[in-house]
Amino acid sequence: MSAHTSPDVKKEEFRRYLERSGVIDALTRVLVGLYEEPEKPMNALDFVKMTLGAPTGVDVEALKAENDQLREKNDQMTQKIVELTKKIESLTGAPAAD
Repeated sequence: MSAHTSPDVKKEEFRRYLERSGVIDALTRVLVGLYEEPEKPMNALDFVKMTLGAPTGVDVEALKAENDQLREKNDQMTQKIVELTKKIESLTGAPAAD
């Protein structure tokens, strides 16, 4: 680039550089991921940092699926605790200790 290059040309060259290097795609994926997040994080900037800082080769979709399965399992276990607590109370006649 010469010193006489117009600002518009510099901007366009920089935009092409970002596109070629994958920066635009990476930022787009992060922002789409934030948009699609069902529970928005308290700090969006931390979300972006964590997502961009994730090791390469991580299958985000697989991690999301695993997270969903674990949340469902947690809900099932919580329900089971409630059921067993009620059963203990009915058998002993006294409230179960928490």
